[in-house]
Amino acid sequence: MTVVTRFAPSPTGFLHIGGARTALFNWLFAKHHGGKYLLRIEDTDRARSTEPAIAAILDGLSWLGLDWDGDVTYQFSRAARHAEVAREMLATGNAYLCYASPQELDEMRAAQKAAGKPTRYDGRWRDRDPKEAPAGVAPVIRLKAPQAGQTVIQDAVQGEVTVENAQLDDMILLRADGTPTYMLAVVVDDHDMGVTHVIRGDDHLNNAFRQLQIIKAMGWPEPVYAHIPLIHGADGAKLSKRHGALGVDAYRDMGFLPAALRNYLLRLGWGHGDDEIISTAQAIEWFDLPGVGRSASRFDMVKLTNLNSHYVRETPDRELIPLVLPLVEKRIGGKVDSIALQRIERGMPGVKQRAHTLVELADSLLFYARHGSPAIVDDKARALLTAEARSLLGKLAGALDAQAADWGEKQVEDAIRHFAEAQGVKLGQVAQPLRVALTGSTASPGIFEVLAVLGASETKTRLQAAAG
Repeated sequence: MTVVTRFAPSPTGFLHIGGARTALFNWLFAKHHGGKYLLRIEDTDRARSTEPAIAAILDGLSWLGLDWDGDVTYQFSRAARHAEVAREMLATGNAYLCYASPQELDEMRAAQKAAGKPTRYDGRWRDRDPKEAPAGVAPVIRLKAPQAGQTVIQDAVQGEVTVENAQLDDMILLRADGTPTYMLAVVVDDHDMGVTHVIRGDDHLNNAFRQLQIIKAMGWPEPVYAHIPLIHGADGAKLSKRHGALGVDAYRDMGFLPAALRNYLLRLGWGHGDDEIISTAQAIEWFDLPGVGRSASRFDMVKLTNLNSHYVRETPDRELIPLVLPLVEKRIGGKVDSIALQRIERGMPGVKQRAHTLVELADSLLFYARHGSPAIVDDKARALLTAEARSLLGKLAGALDAQAADWGEKQVEDAIRHFAEAQGVKLGQVAQPLRVALTGSTASPGIFEVLAVLGASETKTRLQAAAG
């Protein structure tokens, strides 16, 4: 059997973090078993489904690297097929026409509520002759669900889950206007797409019992269900925007790497021993449903950020440059020229050791990208440029002229140490204002590394500017 999974989002908003994890688990499971991972856009809710939401979902999945097999399936385009199945069930006696009016159903539910009973359809047209139908009422098609016994699901995550059939009513399959319901559409699409494993959030578990009844009525093979516990915030409450429940595009804009986000989402509810840093190749090799826990996982922005810093450090510079360059250029308001690009390339190894995100990395590279005196926005940094410090920097600019022909990290370090000794001051009294003059900040890579990357000419320009 070829394993086939699917991710089936509703395009009513962005691709949120929970949906991204569901997509990841489906993708990994299919890859692990050498199967197929399909994408279906469940756009049957025409009032809320939007083209921008569809575009955001497709873009988010692509950015995460969760490319799907084959073409995207759009559920709404298959409405005729869904209706066909409903009519087939009607013909086989597994469904029936219900002529209850909306007003009649409202009165039924009100009476049930007043009596303290569950509000569910009471089957009033289940065994009635359609010839008794009132005039002017367009019928719906309802499933003739079993009324006795149990529906049992052997869930790959939740274990055996059972519901009494008496708790389930005869749900609508086809509305009075001829449009299919979500419950019917999902089952038909999963069957026609050959889906073998339905991996989704456990908020869909109750739906599974109803959907399984349609599957059994049609005599179709049952998929393996795997309902994954939802993601909560670090405080244990339901995940919301204040916890970081944003669209995947927001994490991209915040400077997270897709590999880091995949790694983090993988560890939200699935584990492989004590492994925390898991490559994509390892994830494909190791991922399987027994590793999925039954408890809700907790989203922690701090952990995600720390994990991302690891990926920033470990990503080759040649891969980081094209990712960070647009962010740098946006900040400087123009293109990075060839000289500045060379400085960025030489300085990247030292700068990326301190960055948690691409945004931080871009900010830390600005002093390499710009020419001339850097902007100093930090009061602490500005305070280091005292009159005495400025005087020292002016003298240092002249002293370094002799080093210009042999400008390496070790060489400029030796020259500055000798300069400090000659001036009768400690190295820190030179190095601290020097860092501010060259970078605009009190924090940067090693100052001698910065000097080596900037080069003799740019260093002199910035020292003279700082000296006034």
